[in-house]
Amino acid sequence: MKWLRELQDKFSSSIQVRLTCYFIVILLPLIFFSLYANIRSQHILEQELGERTMSAMSSALEYVDLTMNGQKNLSTLLSTDRSLTSLLKHNEQQLSPEALIDFMQVMLQITNIAAVNPSLSEVTIYHGSSKRMLSSRIGALYKPQAVTEQWYKDVMRLNGAYNLYLPERHEESLMGWADPVYNEDQIVLMQLMDLYSRDRGSNVLMLSIPKSLLLGYLMSLVPSETSHVYLLDENGRLIVTNASEEQRVDIANIETTHQVTVQEMPNSSENNMVLRVESPVSGWSLLLMQPESEIYKKSRPLQIFSYWIILISCLLAVWISWLIYSGIASPISSLVYGMKQLRMGNFDARLVNNRQDELGYLTDAFNQTVEQQRHLIRDIYEQQLRLTKTELKFLQSQINPHFLYNTLDSIYWSAKNYDAEEISDMVLNLSRFFRLSLSKGRESFTIEETFSHLQYYIRVQQLRFVDQFTASFHSTADSSSLYVLKLILQPLVENAILHGLEKKKRDGELRISAELQDDRLVLLVSDNGKGIAEERMQRIGAMLTRKGGSDTYEASERNAEFFGLLNVKERIKLYYGDSAEFSIESEEGRGTTARVELPIERCMNQWEGEEP
Repeated sequence: MKWLRELQDKFSSSIQVRLTCYFIVILLPLIFFSLYANIRSQHILEQELGERTMSAMSSALEYVDLTMNGQKNLSTLLSTDRSLTSLLKHNEQQLSPEALIDFMQVMLQITNIAAVNPSLSEVTIYHGSSKRMLSSRIGALYKPQAVTEQWYKDVMRLNGAYNLYLPERHEESLMGWADPVYNEDQIVLMQLMDLYSRDRGSNVLMLSIPKSLLLGYLMSLVPSETSHVYLLDENGRLIVTNASEEQRVDIANIETTHQVTVQEMPNSSENNMVLRVESPVSGWSLLLMQPESEIYKKSRPLQIFSYWIILISCLLAVWISWLIYSGIASPISSLVYGMKQLRMGNFDARLVNNRQDELGYLTDAFNQTVEQQRHLIRDIYEQQLRLTKTELKFLQSQINPHFLYNTLDSIYWSAKNYDAEEISDMVLNLSRFFRLSLSKGRESFTIEETFSHLQYYIRVQQLRFVDQFTASFHSTADSSSLYVLKLILQPLVENAILHGLEKKKRDGELRISAELQDDRLVLLVSDNGKGIAEERMQRIGAMLTRKGGSDTYEASERNAEFFGLLNVKERIKLYYGDSAEFSIESEEGRGTTARVELPIERCMNQWEGEEP
């Protein structure tokens, strides 16, 4: 991936990045140990808290089971009490005086039972024949519609088995007292009376147990107001909870397959620890939900402190790496920068030095070396270069251009006088060619001027070979105004004519072109001559790919036949740098193409004098 490669490049090229990474790697064991210790301590805390809480929840659930079993036993005892069931043997709907007396005895007995049993808030008997409800708290109540209600149908269907009824909100009340069947603050254990009789009749015994009693058993489990406890029966119905209507959650959405789970509640933004205990006797279950913020309230500051330690350690690693970088790596980077400037030929580069240590000594040594190099170049190399140019100018001055021009003009007019048109034309083109070749003070010409200059030379060769070949020039509009070195193409044109087209008796073609390809100026000299043999082509390729000035010179001395090609290569390398390219492609019997590629930035301006 791209970002990974960039990171690798940054790591390999920057000492500061490597130092920072190394320091952070050193800190990784501390970071991992701190994170592991935090996670492990949380697990241990959850485990120990879960074990203690689960034990307390089991004890509380046992109290609930004992209470409910006691009420079931009491219900069985009352429903089989002959003295009580005999008082309810009245089948008429209109009560007789005898029935009223018996019902008074019933209310007296159930009132005494409710008084001596603190677990009961009310004992009620519904007499099915007279449609009257006898309550220890509110007395007799006529309820003819009870036989149509669901709770009554459930008791009849169970035929003597226990029915735990959870009252729902109802508008009916009597003198401010809630109907025992609809009192939401209690649960009602219902059972048919006279269990041992074949004809049990339709009398129902109801024992009302206050929810506050059961909740009292459970409140010791709740550590704070934000923790909630839920008591469920074997069918998953909610019996009692300390959560308000707004705080209650849907038990069906809670994962209760494990005894201890940590999950997010539907109406809460944080996770809660959910502990679940199920009674093996009754099948009832107890759920305790406690927010994680409360569980880790005391350990959270220690965790935050460890995170701060990790953060501060990382910041210290970055800061220390920066100090080391600025103290050691930065001077080394400055030296590297100076070396790059020196390699690029900038002998004016100087490094600021305000250190007295070993790095300061290296910086001083670098500055002194640059100064010595500059002195050598200025006093020795430049002197030798001026001497060499002076000798070259001296040799050039031995050939008087005016003498050459005048001599060619004399030959031209003599040929004119004797009507030798071909000789006069050849001499005229040759004179123009030499005049441009010896242009004083110019080392480069535009492509357009170069092509015009080559036309004089080509015309001389066409006259020599009696027009056995044609020449064509092509340059793109964006390349015509670019400058190239003087006589850079003339040796290539000469080779194409003498070695390629000389043996072709007719239909010879010489093509010279210039175009731009990306940031390169491409010059092509092509012919359809005899081409170059494979063995000779291998020798030319070996000569052109050989590097080094002296080696090339020696090779040119040993291989005079390649002197023109090597001269072209050395000149473009000298003037255009190593990015300039020169290559030759040939196929025997098909022709040859010489290709010169020059960097366009070196072709934008004209060169004056002899210096590149």
